[in-house]
Amino acid sequence: MPNDVPVIDTMLGIPSNAARTDWYDWFRPLLRDRESLDAFEMPAQYMFKGVPDIGEQADYLAWTIGEMDRFNIAKALVGFDPSLVGRIRSEYPDRFAFDLPLDPNRGMEEVRRIKQIHAEYGLAAVSVFPAGTWPQVPINHKYMFPIYTACSELGLPILLNVGVPGPRIPMENQKVEHLDEICWFFPDLKIVMRHGAEPWEALAVKLMLKWPNLYYSTSAFAPKHYPKAIIDFANTRGADKIIYAGYFPMGLSLDRIFRELEDVPFKDEVWPKFLAGNARRVFNLGE
Repeated sequence: MPNDVPVIDTMLGIPSNAARTDWYDWFRPLLRDRESLDAFEMPAQYMFKGVPDIGEQADYLAWTIGEMDRFNIAKALVGFDPSLVGRIRSEYPDRFAFDLPLDPNRGMEEVRRIKQIHAEYGLAAVSVFPAGTWPQVPINHKYMFPIYTACSELGLPILLNVGVPGPRIPMENQKVEHLDEICWFFPDLKIVMRHGAEPWEALAVKLMLKWPNLYYSTSAFAPKHYPKAIIDFANTRGADKIIYAGYFPMGLSLDRIFRELEDVPFKDEVWPKFLAGNARRVFNLGE
């Protein structure tokens, strides 16, 4: 792994307080087992060892910048937060780009929100967690089509969680096979898979070979657990398709991520694209 490439992290969070349980309240109605409801600090905690301890910070935004600087993260894609957008634009305009999380159940209200926020602030992407919407909305459901249409018209990529979800909620909505129809119907829409695509990572590779508008990000996976099919694809025909994303501070520490990245067997020519180049191109982040 080169140490002279300024990294673009396409999934990083800015905490607002020391407790993180309220980060997941929006899909709490889907949780049914007592451990998820009563014991877990984050809903996929059984999968993550060493969830970062944020602690009390006087200024969480400044703290986040400090953590980014420690690991040469030049820019991060973060969820759009109205309470922080003013400070970010005035104090750190070059360090963050915005991803707007969406609920397709809200119909045209969400379409109008995409257009309004993009016009005012300039979005880099929108995102949907299909298994985490309430009620759940599959990737290829009719409720998603107005969002896909708006993104296609605006030139905005969409990030979609795919594969078996970490939280103990049904997986049907995130089957990788659902992407085939969407890539076909919206050939101008950039679609970026989040959260692994497992256990259908081989199908994810096959679809990326088939569709030029489909990409993969490594979010929520510690580097030592990157699927072999994804590493092999990046090292062969998919060097332009695989995008670095962490999962800090939601489930992984930057210390762990960057320590384990050293052992990922990407070819030398893949690293600059993986760490920054592909994200810059797909999310229109400039030089």
